[in-house]
Amino acid sequence: MNIHEYQAKQLLAQYGVTIQQGGVAATADEARTIAEKLFAGGSKNAVVKSQIHAGGRGKGMFKSGFKGGVKLSASASEIGAFAQSMLGQVLVTKQTGPDGKLVSRVLVEAAPKILKEFYLAVLLDRAISRPVMMVSAEGGMDIEEVAAKTPEKIMREVIDPALGMMPYQARKLAVALGLRGDLIAQAAKLLVGVYKTWWECDATMVEINPLCLIELPDGKQSLIAVDAKIGLDDNALYRHKEIQEMRDLAEESPLEIEASKFNLNYIKLDGSIACLVNGAGLAMATMDIIQHFGGSPANFLDVGGGASKDQVCAAFKIIFSDPSVKAIFVNIFGGIMDCNVIATGIVAAVKETGLKLPLVVRLEGNNVVAGKQTLVESGLTIISGDSMADAAQKVVKSVAR
Repeated sequence: MNIHEYQAKQLLAQYGVTIQQGGVAATADEARTIAEKLFAGGSKNAVVKSQIHAGGRGKGMFKSGFKGGVKLSASASEIGAFAQSMLGQVLVTKQTGPDGKLVSRVLVEAAPKILKEFYLAVLLDRAISRPVMMVSAEGGMDIEEVAAKTPEKIMREVIDPALGMMPYQARKLAVALGLRGDLIAQAAKLLVGVYKTWWECDATMVEINPLCLIELPDGKQSLIAVDAKIGLDDNALYRHKEIQEMRDLAEESPLEIEASKFNLNYIKLDGSIACLVNGAGLAMATMDIIQHFGGSPANFLDVGGGASKDQVCAAFKIIFSDPSVKAIFVNIFGGIMDCNVIATGIVAAVKETGLKLPLVVRLEGNNVVAGKQTLVESGLTIISGDSMADAAQKVVKSVAR
């Protein structure tokens, strides 16, 4: 599950990470009022930021023609005007795709004087099964370019999950960022707080880009999280009711929301061949083999190892709701899964929906004989695949006709 920037900052603040003063607004008047309070409190500038689940907002373009989803101003009335131009409009960035995302909220914050930008992230390195904190002195919007062209500028620190992030590791990274004096202790506290956020919230990733060195009104320097992104492990959300409540359904695909109601793992893609598979690994292999034979998958859909007839029916209905689907490939390897349960669900779904699209089914494993017999006796037009490769070629061919 993804959350908005303002929500990510709320979580980080709970673990001692310094964030800017400000608030979230759903109207232009609310945005202007927040800015007025910030200026009355001594801030010289404020920033208004569109809240969507995508990066590249600053360089984005609204379909209305307004440029930029992040705007800076020293005027409360102008902050309100910027918010007015953003709210209720669709913002298109390099991460949203051409459809863009509707902006329903903006974050208004104090904009301090920035002296230096850094990059900071915590994630799980699956190759070594350990959390890793990454930092770079080359923070900002072009961190992807840094990773591609000068990866040596990104420093990594592997963390023992049994011990957590140790203070010496945090100080080591602070020094690697070029910080000196009192800033080292300040940075170490912030880095440990970021790691605790990742660990205790069951996050898949915590990213702060940029982490900024700023100048305070009294001339002193401080570190602050100017932007934040947190991705959370869906499987652990039952432990975090308060985080579950942060879910914004408006940011998610309607089909993905429907799939979650039936505990189906569904992700919509851009192709024309729908996949219904049991097991994430087999689902990825199925998408790969469709690509291999010249087709394009329309979705990732994993019904899991013990799907019921009702779940299979629900999966078919979700697939049918995608107008880009031209054919369906069911690829089942029964271990825990009973092939006949899948077959029964397929027959029920096809009869209920009146399916007219080509349907290719490959069944193998537990109770496969009964499953294939159920399909044959249904009297439905179902193309059988003798192997995964055979089925993939047949479904690709059916779309090409």
